[in-house]
Amino acid sequence: MRIAARYSFNNGLAEIQRRYPQLLGEIEDVISSIDATKYKTKKSKEKSKEFGMLFSPKGLNKAFREKFKACGWNTAKVRCEYSEEYYVNGYQPPKLRHGRPYREMDFLKERLGVEVQLGKYSFMVYNVCAKMTIFHNLGHIDCGVEIVPMHGFSKEMSTGVSYFEQFTWDLNNRGVANIDIPVLILGIDADVLMTPAQELPIGAAKSGEILEKSQQPVETKRRKTKNNRAR
Repeated sequence: MRIAARYSFNNGLAEIQRRYPQLLGEIEDVISSIDATKYKTKKSKEKSKEFGMLFSPKGLNKAFREKFKACGWNTAKVRCEYSEEYYVNGYQPPKLRHGRPYREMDFLKERLGVEVQLGKYSFMVYNVCAKMTIFHNLGHIDCGVEIVPMHGFSKEMSTGVSYFEQFTWDLNNRGVANIDIPVLILGIDADVLMTPAQELPIGAAKSGEILEKSQQPVETKRRKTKNNRAR
């Protein structure tokens, strides 16, 4: 895989280069070491992507976990202590069934946090505008890195996966708040040279095939009209 774009949120790139140049190099090495073609294993069941094979976010996430772990990065968890002081009228909540809830950051080393987000748009916004701020306020990180797919890459995943271009447009127009921490947004793509045929919708191998199918009804209609005139 390769880094196709960078977006420096709240001076994220400069701050990370100044404080954690070695860790930034490790992140770049992890991305370049993953062969995305190994994870194009998900058979599409969507009508818009029928007969195609899609990249598996689950498989890619597993590859990122293995690579980061090999470089000494760890997952960070923060337990949530819910306060009862805001309940009204004597409300009593049910007991939690699965233990205390927590917030988790994908990877942490020194005081740099990393999130790999190959899912829906809301998670990208939450990571940068909420979770990273929370982990900073609790004393765990000073800067963050958010790794997200490029638009072209997301098109070869399940419907609903967000992408770098959309996410950074919103961040750019939102602006920076005084509670935001420096974050570097990295847009990644499969390190594959795409041919014009591959850029067509999944399941269509040749542009000529698409053109032929789209023109066939018109051609047939014209031939029938010509025959009717001859009669």
